[in-house]
Amino acid sequence: MTAAVHGEAGPALTGVEPAGVEPPSEAGPLVAFDDVSLRYGGGPEILRNMSFRLAEGSFHFLIGPSGAGKSSLLNLLCLAMAPVSGRVALFGHDLATLRRSELPAMRRRIGMVFQDFRLIEHLSVLDNVALPLRLIRAPENQVRVHVSELLAWVGLADHLHALPATLSGGQQQRVAIARAVIAHPRLVLADEPTGNVDDTVGTRLLFLLHELNKQGTTVVVATHNEGLVARFPHPQLRIGGGTLRAVAAAAA
Repeated sequence: MTAAVHGEAGPALTGVEPAGVEPPSEAGPLVAFDDVSLRYGGGPEILRNMSFRLAEGSFHFLIGPSGAGKSSLLNLLCLAMAPVSGRVALFGHDLATLRRSELPAMRRRIGMVFQDFRLIEHLSVLDNVALPLRLIRAPENQVRVHVSELLAWVGLADHLHALPATLSGGQQQRVAIARAVIAHPRLVLADEPTGNVDDTVGTRLLFLLHELNKQGTTVVVATHNEGLVARFPHPQLRIGGGTLRAVAAAAA
């Protein structure tokens, strides 16, 4: 990992904004859940009457054992699923009032980092990271400049043309993070981003997400690695039994 992740300012993730997105709402929380419940099919409730708020520019760890519902909550946050009851509001918009045609623009405000990376194997590192910008038809000269700067920041400047299969797990995870943030989302969600790497690489990945947060991005990291969480003084959301409780940040 380059020194930039540990102290230098990261690249300015500005200048390429998703088309069709309204100006940011100035009032209220970035995320609001009110009595939200979720179940799969006719099964039991995975999440039950969950209420919480996330402020713009905050960083939260989502803590809980495997199977506690962390991924289900992230699926609601990234608009991959809808609750069976309750109210979800993102960026000042009640999702129940949005038209289906408005959902793609809303999703472009969100960057998702998957535990299994979900890189496209036949595309180079550069092309994987460039996908969100190309989907919004950003000018190609801007795409290459922004992608190259961001990959240099995450320590992959020498791997622009490499295929994912030639990279280590930690390198692939950095590519996934770069792809998630390249279009300057307001909210970044990471599902167990350190689950497939050792603690040294995991710490570096969390430094990267910490630096992105310092630039103003709201970050939620789901993890069960409490040893890594203890190294970063961010508040926690603890999930268990389908419910959520907030825990204040530990002292740095």
